[in-house]
Amino acid sequence: MLDSKTKLISLLGHPVEHSIGPAMHNAAFKETGLNFVYLAFDTTHLNTALAAMKGLNFRGFSVTIPHKQKIVELLDRVDPLAAKILAVNTVVNENGVLVGYNTDSDAAINALKGKISLSGKKVALLGAGGASRAIAFGLQQEKALTTIFNRTFEKAKSLAKAVGCEYSQFEKLESFKPEIIINATSVGMSPKSASSPVDKRVLKNKPLVFDVVYTPLETVLLKQAKTAGCETVSGLEMFLEQGAEQFKLWTGQDAPRELMREVVERELAK
Repeated sequence: MLDSKTKLISLLGHPVEHSIGPAMHNAAFKETGLNFVYLAFDTTHLNTALAAMKGLNFRGFSVTIPHKQKIVELLDRVDPLAAKILAVNTVVNENGVLVGYNTDSDAAINALKGKISLSGKKVALLGAGGASRAIAFGLQQEKALTTIFNRTFEKAKSLAKAVGCEYSQFEKLESFKPEIIINATSVGMSPKSASSPVDKRVLKNKPLVFDVVYTPLETVLLKQAKTAGCETVSGLEMFLEQGAEQFKLWTGQDAPRELMREVVERELAK
């Protein structure tokens, strides 16, 4: 029941109307008996939003597109990993001090490590945006042999230099023959879900395929990969991992993971 003691959590981004974060987190708060509520705010005015969050004493918030990188310079303090990645997706209000974290990196790596050891593995990382940046740093920590592929070559080059890994032209992906392919682009995401970021010929050597896109639950890329005999990791696993880590940062308690999975799967099935 909402009252004057309810702790406020929000999502800041643009757009946010399709987010399933509120359903997932509010169900988790209810399950654990915590007097918290999670709200989604569509905003392009990040400075104003942060001032409001602090002024209204929000406990914390999630950060999504297009604010993950811009917000870093606006916070009072940033966790070392998030500072290295230069992207924040979670903020905790510690008595008026806004502290930024990145739960995307560990979430992606944990989702992958549930299927395969990463050390020494040849990885093709598709994309050079915020998600790719978080995953790239995580892969480097795990000593994977990462090469970044992006349609805009200069962006791949820039990110690779920041991370300390390799980069290549997107057209050379088929001849690269990776052991793991990670799609960290938005290609295949609803409502434009009929596309795949790669030609199915890229999958002929049966790499493990991880798609960070979780809407739809089974993307065209994952369907192609299963048909080719590849092992796959859904973006749902990363979404749940990062959400559970956010929950703990805000509340200090372990998240009810199975309930969160049930809620997300139900929301995605609508």
